[in-house]
Amino acid sequence: MAYDLEEQEQLESIKAWWNQYGNLIVMAALAAAIAVAAYQGWRYYRSSQAVGAATLYGQLDQAARANDAKRVRDISAQIVDRYGSTVYGGLAALASAKAAFTTGDLEAAEKQLRWAMEHAKEPEQRDIARLRLAGVLLDEKKADEALKVMDHKPVDAYVALYADMRGDILSAQGKGADAAAAYRTALEKSEPSSAYRQLVEIKLDALGESK
Repeated sequence: MAYDLEEQEQLESIKAWWNQYGNLIVMAALAAAIAVAAYQGWRYYRSSQAVGAATLYGQLDQAARANDAKRVRDISAQIVDRYGSTVYGGLAALASAKAAFTTGDLEAAEKQLRWAMEHAKEPEQRDIARLRLAGVLLDEKKADEALKVMDHKPVDAYVALYADMRGDILSAQGKGADAAAAYRTALEKSEPSSAYRQLVEIKLDALGESK
């Protein structure tokens, strides 16, 4: 009998505790379940995004190998529109810009490069976009604007290329001494085995500057 009374008291205590905290526990459990479901849903979404983008980029790569500039630009537009936040977005914009440049559409190339410069996921992609945009602007005789684009510190791998491009821009502006200094920086920052070192040295020689 004592045991029954003790057991009943425990049950009453549990009931009282549940009445006080039960709703909070249910709400906490529900919140945890929703969080887990949301996380799993986000993982699935990211995975499906990556697969979709990769599939389209494979088609883009085939079009680029076939030198089909129109198809490259069409597929690139799809990737940027649907999967612009993935790493493939920046790659697609760079590919589209290259296709536009090869067909002489500098305006379209500039537009794609500006998008990549501002939205590409990887810093290396943004740096490449800046470098190529400066080249396009230089071709358009917009040296001042091109130099402003180059006013940026790139990742280490592109320091020499940036210095080389600045040298080209400064040379186009008639600033020989400044251009030579930029070219010397390009040589200092480049690997000894770099294939383009000879070209930079030729540019220095053309300015009448020694290495």
